[in-house]
Amino acid sequence: MVFTDAQIGQWLASFLWPLFRIASFFMVIPIIGTQLVPVRVRAGLAMLVTLSVAPLLGPMPEVEAISLTAAIITLQQILIGTLLGFMFVMLMQVFVVAGQMIAMQMGLGFASMVDPANGVSVAVLSQIFLIAVTLMFLAMNGHLVMIEVVVESFRAWPVSSAILGPGSIGYAQVWEMLMRVNWLFASALLLALPAITSVLIVNLSFGIMTRAAPQMNVFSLGFPIGMLFGLFIVWVSTTGLLPQFQKLVEETFIFLRAIQGA
Repeated sequence: MVFTDAQIGQWLASFLWPLFRIASFFMVIPIIGTQLVPVRVRAGLAMLVTLSVAPLLGPMPEVEAISLTAAIITLQQILIGTLLGFMFVMLMQVFVVAGQMIAMQMGLGFASMVDPANGVSVAVLSQIFLIAVTLMFLAMNGHLVMIEVVVESFRAWPVSSAILGPGSIGYAQVWEMLMRVNWLFASALLLALPAITSVLIVNLSFGIMTRAAPQMNVFSLGFPIGMLFGLFIVWVSTTGLLPQFQKLVEETFIFLRAIQGA
């Protein structure tokens, strides 16, 4: 059997270009793309998914391996995978931002701990929210849905040499994904608004008490009482965490479906 250079290049392209998209997706997404999972495990998982998906994809564009067109296609696959993963990162960060807002209002902003997943210091309340939503996301088989999203993206944006065309991600789609940051802060504010409002009412009450009795030391009384009341409000609001998380997950998936034209 004799194989030409074009055939070998086509076989490699049918595996490498999907691998670039899937690997960049796995390097960004929450849970799998965190520092808790070694890079070798992520790369191995990306290769396994690519081996399962590659036979189902259509023919790849026939271009030379070392050319400007091949480099553009590679960058395009990395961009698509990174943007899709970034959507799920923002879904998880909604609760981190909401926890930061609540903690700053109730006086727990100084109580921070290192997030082992991201390697940064976050408020303890944000870490509690992040652990809770991560467990709920896994219980809802969200990790399987994430893989399904990146696989379905090959139908919406197949590997193509066209920079702006039917087989490529457009400027408007990229811009909508980047502007998703507005949704992150708006959703975080809606989640934190009940607790922030309750703590604000407590602070206003202590302000009125201070005006009525100036000899009262508001710092020695208001700070611990405000913190305890804030913790009580957070405890009460945890009962609605699952419906809120489910709503945000549905909004994220509907947005991704709309972006992909499904």
